[in-house]
Amino acid sequence: RARRLDAARRSASGNRTQLVDQIRGQLSQTLNREGLNAAVVGREKHLYSIYNKMKAKRKSFSQVMDIFAFRLIVDSVDDCYRALGMVHSLYKPVPGEFKDYIAIPKANGYQSLHTVLKGMHGVPIEIQIRTHEMEDMANNGIAAHWLYKSEETGASISHTRAREWVQGLLEMQQRAGDSLEFIENVKIDLFPDEVYVFTPRGDILELPKGSCALDFAYAVHSDIGNHCVAARVSNQLVPLSEPLESGATIEIVTAPTGRPSPSWLNWVVTARARTHIRHFLKDQRREDSLALGRNLLDRALMAYGSRLNAIEEKTMQSALSALGKADIETLLVDVALGNTLPHIAVAHLTSTSDDSAVGGEAATLGIRGTEGVGVTYAKCCCPLPGDPIQGYLGQEKGLMVHRDSCRNLLEMREQPDRLISLHWDEVVERNYPVGLRVQVENRRGMIAVLATRLSAIGLNIERIATQNKDVEFTFVDLELQVSSRTHLAHVMKRLRSVEGVLRVVRSARR
Repeated sequence: RARRLDAARRSASGNRTQLVDQIRGQLSQTLNREGLNAAVVGREKHLYSIYNKMKAKRKSFSQVMDIFAFRLIVDSVDDCYRALGMVHSLYKPVPGEFKDYIAIPKANGYQSLHTVLKGMHGVPIEIQIRTHEMEDMANNGIAAHWLYKSEETGASISHTRAREWVQGLLEMQQRAGDSLEFIENVKIDLFPDEVYVFTPRGDILELPKGSCALDFAYAVHSDIGNHCVAARVSNQLVPLSEPLESGATIEIVTAPTGRPSPSWLNWVVTARARTHIRHFLKDQRREDSLALGRNLLDRALMAYGSRLNAIEEKTMQSALSALGKADIETLLVDVALGNTLPHIAVAHLTSTSDDSAVGGEAATLGIRGTEGVGVTYAKCCCPLPGDPIQGYLGQEKGLMVHRDSCRNLLEMREQPDRLISLHWDEVVERNYPVGLRVQVENRRGMIAVLATRLSAIGLNIERIATQNKDVEFTFVDLELQVSSRTHLAHVMKRLRSVEGVLRVVRSARR
């Protein structure tokens, strides 16, 4: 492979040393003739460097445009653009291969003009044009700032961006759960391909390729990302997960009730967005767990005519010590996550035995859909408001809500101390996922008919899959979001009225 690359390079470049000297001479002569003071440095790219670029960018040898690379170092930014015009008049530029990192610096502060030209004998050459300060920045990174600190009264844009980049690294390090998570986040941001998008005010933001509106929102400010509910790209509403393209203007729609979802971690690509989402979810999980743990303990204490806030401080400290908890918040979180069972905690708080604590008549816990990540809804039975429900307190999993008739709940009844009596609150918020299995005639257009009927009653299909039963019939598995059991019954009735639908039954989510 190395021999083939070397042969291709020799064929493309001919007499390499002589060619480098000729191109360098022509560039110097052109710049001097126009009165531009510039240092011209030229080299032939190393064979291994060419191979790495071909491998990283999945390009053939003919597509690698910088067998020869030249760097022009000038005195000012104005001279950079003047030099660019001169080299473009000397050699023909390759379309689509010009990058202006001066107007739009990289996140780490790097600035330069990059262009690819067809040089003598049609040999592709890359030209980098930058000032002396930019050269130091490229070679020494943010450390170059201190070389100029004593000579400048204010920091340049590149230095400001570099400091912001380092500050972002420090912030990521502080918010990361461990060192491996930090390293993973830093690797994402080191050398990404970029897209350039605009804020509604016309400011340019640089994001890695594949970034979505959530990455943009967190790049603007963490509060905007945390309260993001929708996004407009060039005045068109788009899904938050849709990748952005260069040149688009992004507007983020926020709401006070908006908050990150764990699914966002599957969409974002920037380390900043990922770190802030994880940090929010960690804090939110703790807040939700505190509220759920308090409700569970209060519910258990009601069997003894008591409440958590009625427990004396001395009794509380004694119970915490016996349970090995540092404080009341640690106890509440462990109760919510199922690590400490409510009846065990109640036994210590009321000075009763564990058995009597289990046997007490505890009040049922109301579910209204706003409990947060501490409460999850079983995929096996998809409980809806109106269904009789029961909860299972799994270790490290929190409270899982099941329908009372769920088959999986039969096995869980062998651990009655982990079962929690539940009921739906009078006011239930949010929609809930549910699965439907629709048996239809195996004919063209049936899925489109089902989708149209669901859209007409204001429902979106979250997921759809088909399974052929035989030549005549097909099963269509749907996942929908409905508000209650009554709402689901209405949806099923509308689907049964569709011509070609034979049967509609409730099913598990896949």
